[in-house]
Amino acid sequence: MTQPDHATLDRRHLWHPYTKFSGLVPEPLPLIVRGEGLYLFDQTGRQYVDAIASWWCCALGHGHPRIIAAIERQARELQHSILGNLSHPRAVELAAQLAALMPTPDRHVLFASDGASAVEAALKIALQYRHNIGQPQRTKFAALQDAYHGDTLGAVSVGYVEEFHRVFRPLLQPAVMLPLPDRPRPGEGHALSWPSSAPADFTLARQILEAHAAELTAVIVEPLCLGAAGMRMYPAVWLAELAGWCRTNNVLLIVDEIAMGFGRTGKMFAFEHAGIDPDIVCVGKALSAGYLPISATIVRDAIYRTFGDQPTDHTFYHGHTFCGNPIAAAAALETLRVFAEERLADQAADKGRQLAAWLQPLAALPQVKDVRCLGLIGAVELHPDAPPRVPSRPQRVRQWLFEHGVLLRPLGSVVYLLPPLVITDRELEELAGRLTQAVRAAG
Repeated sequence: MTQPDHATLDRRHLWHPYTKFSGLVPEPLPLIVRGEGLYLFDQTGRQYVDAIASWWCCALGHGHPRIIAAIERQARELQHSILGNLSHPRAVELAAQLAALMPTPDRHVLFASDGASAVEAALKIALQYRHNIGQPQRTKFAALQDAYHGDTLGAVSVGYVEEFHRVFRPLLQPAVMLPLPDRPRPGEGHALSWPSSAPADFTLARQILEAHAAELTAVIVEPLCLGAAGMRMYPAVWLAELAGWCRTNNVLLIVDEIAMGFGRTGKMFAFEHAGIDPDIVCVGKALSAGYLPISATIVRDAIYRTFGDQPTDHTFYHGHTFCGNPIAAAAALETLRVFAEERLADQAADKGRQLAAWLQPLAALPQVKDVRCLGLIGAVELHPDAPPRVPSRPQRVRQWLFEHGVLLRPLGSVVYLLPPLVITDRELEELAGRLTQAVRAAG
């Protein structure tokens, strides 16, 4: 049988997400055909380090035998069954496991297949909750400036990115935007260890919140790190103040852990650094180690109980065809077991400290604006070229790394490492070294 010409078919039919047309020429894109551990392999056999865990989700690397075995077992038993007026074991078990991971386990879990859908459900739950309890006037959401929560319309309303979303503005319900504190000074390093002489100032955010307190239903945040904003980090004390304000003013707190959850920041969930207990938590990405699409909206029971249908129907008429898919749920359950047994959150904290030490010398380079780290995330913010050049400095870093077998996608002026949590110390040191070489080479 003749093998398909993937390069030609790609150009004719495949729409690549977040990819400029200019990025599709002149050469065919690498055709990834296999993954193993930290590495991806293209059709020529060339090996690449997956330095961003395939959009931040492949926390256990590629080809993990336990996850594959769990998928195979479940595929032989039950492939799919709806959760509307039915149930199945893996969804029940996964919901219970996720509830148990929360600071208080009084939770119900609604499944979907992607992060944006989990956020969309959270927003709708928060809004309908107000109607359920007789507060229909509270329709506003507050969010962090420059945050990103996905590309569905509700998620875009609370995570508006001008470059991505400007043409959709007429469809959006604007949110109240909260400014984050600036980092004390370039090169401070770890977002969780701001110097005591420069505490995070919550004053302006509090003033904005209090001006809208009577109409707010919820505040949604990316905890401690705004991923798509260029790994912009803020301290746990600021998040703790926000949570305290929400509790005092009867405003729900929604925490979007889709990117930061499951060990990435050195704790199972990033909000744990702040010692808070959110009302709604959204998870996805690494929930199944990136092996199958699954996400979840984890909701406090006090909210869930208001959705009864007697004497008035408050049923949450919202769902997803693949909600709690058995195979995806089985992958997620095995992923959670691996996280617990191998103490991957603790490992990420230890490796993160090493990564920060290896990257910190870059802060002395004139082309580097800032170096910041949080758990197993290392971000290097670059100054723009003066005068401007094409390709830009971040793109030159990307190209150098690609030529040296590392896959990385800059976020604006920021190049970053967010590798699988199972990366070894030696592999991490080599990866940090390559990024350092690339930044130096880019000038």
